[in-house]
Amino acid sequence: MQIGIVGKPNVGKSTFFGAATMAPVEIANYPFTTIEPNKGVAHVRTPCPCKQLGVTCTPHNSLCVDGIRMVPVELLDVAGLVPDAWEGKGLGNQFLDDLRQADALINVVDVSGSTDIEGVPGEPGSHDPAEDILFLRREIDCWMREIIKNGFSRIARQAKMQGSKPEAILHERLAGLNITEAQIKDALRVVPMPEDPTKWDDDLLLRLCGEIRARGKPMIAAMNKADIAPEGNIDRVREVNDMCVVTMAETELALKRAAAGGLVDYVPGNPSFKIAEGAKVNDGQRKALDYMAANMEKYGGTGIQQCIEDATFKMLDLIAVYPVEDETKFTDHFGRVLPDAFLMPRGSTARDLAYRVHSDLGDKFIRAVNARTKRTVGADYELQDGDVIRIVANK
Repeated sequence: MQIGIVGKPNVGKSTFFGAATMAPVEIANYPFTTIEPNKGVAHVRTPCPCKQLGVTCTPHNSLCVDGIRMVPVELLDVAGLVPDAWEGKGLGNQFLDDLRQADALINVVDVSGSTDIEGVPGEPGSHDPAEDILFLRREIDCWMREIIKNGFSRIARQAKMQGSKPEAILHERLAGLNITEAQIKDALRVVPMPEDPTKWDDDLLLRLCGEIRARGKPMIAAMNKADIAPEGNIDRVREVNDMCVVTMAETELALKRAAAGGLVDYVPGNPSFKIAEGAKVNDGQRKALDYMAANMEKYGGTGIQQCIEDATFKMLDLIAVYPVEDETKFTDHFGRVLPDAFLMPRGSTARDLAYRVHSDLGDKFIRAVNARTKRTVGADYELQDGDVIRIVANK
């Protein structure tokens, strides 16, 4: 699974990415610091079955920390987008193309309003951050529309002659964007298109792309720089975006670096931290730590971990499932206990999990076994969060 980190320049995208992944990135206060996309791994937390099953797990593709499974997700940090990026402004097309495989987007917004629509720094409160939500949606919608329109007239005439379904036509045009035909079909219920595809105009396509984007590239707003946000700015962003999280990326990054240096005890996602026993902290450091502590108390933490987890578990509605080969010992063929945790869309079936593990398992699927209950289940068994499943297939 891949989550794209998007937004205009100078909002703290690379700081957010660095804080979430601790990957080294260039961070500077000028546009297009990020040219090539940065890729890194963050982790989302979910209860590990080891506690309930009374076993000691030996994770392979993830981590387990005191009964909490840390499942990796890939983050992609692309360059800042400016208005009319879909037309190539600011090298926009290149960076929009980097988002093709993203399952979801985190829109990092400078909720302090201290950067204008182009990302030029100013004073807090000088810009309405709600505009950044609307502008980014439009950029992605227009980008998708142009992908559909590229060579579309010939395909539209052919589709009219063959009586092709609209969702099939659009799915072919949007191939490579990790958008399903079912998502397109659902969008068409909101924006029905003329049966004759040669009559699809720009306005209709743009409206439809907005609905497709909402389903195929859902977006959560990271309301960054909240510690310097004027009164009312956070509420304005919440009015235009359904899912938002208050974030302070600089604080998260500083705390992780301080923890690595032995100055503080801090667990990512926790609402607070404490100065490490025996740590030597000077007056300047203590003042900075007091400032961070006060803001974390106000907002319940830095929001970075919550934002990634809300994107994963709430927005994408994913669940964690644990495939095993021995349902009595909960092991794989190497003897590792609960080795892998896979994130699956809610509503996925046992057969879907088999295909996720390996295409041969899906093709040769016979049945599955719920390792918790020891009951045999069929291909259409709907997976539940925390399930431990053995797949039985033909050899």
